Amino acid sequence: MIRRSTLAALVFFAAFGLSPHAQTPSTTSAAPSSSKAKESKPSSTKSAESGSLETRVEQYLRNVYAWGPDYEVKIGAQKPSPIPDLLEVPVTVSKGGQSDSAVIYVSKSGKYMVRGELTDMTADPFADVASKLHAGNSPSIGPADAKVTLIEFADFECPVCRQLDLVLRDLLPKHPEVRLVFKHFPLVDIHPWAMTAALATQCAYEQDPSAFWKMHDAIFDAQDTITTENAWDKLLDLATQSGVTPDKYKSCIADPETANQVKSTIEEGHALNITATPTTFVNNRRVVGPDRNILEQDIMFRLNP
Repeated sequence: MIRRSTLAALVFFAAFGLSPHAQTPSTTSAAPSSSKAKESKPSSTKSAESGSLETRVEQYLRNVYAWGPDYEVKIGAQKPSPIPDLLEVPVTVSKGGQSDSAVIYVSKSGKYMVRGELTDMTADPFADVASKLHAGNSPSIGPADAKVTLIEFADFECPVCRQLDLVLRDLLPKHPEVRLVFKHFPLVDIHPWAMTAALATQCAYEQDPSAFWKMHDAIFDAQDTITTENAWDKLLDLATQSGVTPDKYKSCIADPETANQVKSTIEEGHALNITATPTTFVNNRRVVGPDRNILEQDIMFRLNP
């Protein structure tokens, strides 16, 4: 299931006229302070042009995005940016138990604001991802020396991941020169049997890599029939049908090392700031969701630079 960053949605997507909704667990929102309530609507242009830079930034953002007193807006300490006249200013927005942060850029005069990110065009835009993303010993299909590698972070209980699986089943046979690497990223807070499926398929992989892919497809095909109550039995049945030896499978499931292997890919995803499944990296370029056109465009670009 795709989960969107609250602040990215409110601050950056809004600039393009979008209205995304964050799908994160919510809790009871804290009552805003009276000072925040007073700042929610600038009384005049003159008041917005007075006071500290932090106050002006907050008043401007509240006015642009209609962030009333139920939104808590925190402006962090400003610091120099790579562009001499711009200051880097962190912003945190909270509402209803959801909170997220982003960075904006404000001119030293306090007159101009840039919402987005600064990019150094002299540097490799994918260098940071490349330093954190590795195929490792994760399940994969396709040539090891492939010119194009897709590394997918997915959750077996995620309906959108199933959509991507259907896309890849049709797309990859047309590009046998492409390699697909699967990384476990179960969203355990919203998908109760996702971790069970991750452990089950990891154990299938430990016995036979081909069994992993058989089980991978079988789980997505049977996704609607798997529940929290029947997950263990259903997954054991699918594992057996995939050629896994039941006794070895059960021992593997109980082995703490199996959980550690799944945990390691989850940590890798967190280091890459993954907040949604499926997230796929095409030669280190991030693609969120099951959009076939974008994936195919990226593949063809890498195959024919």
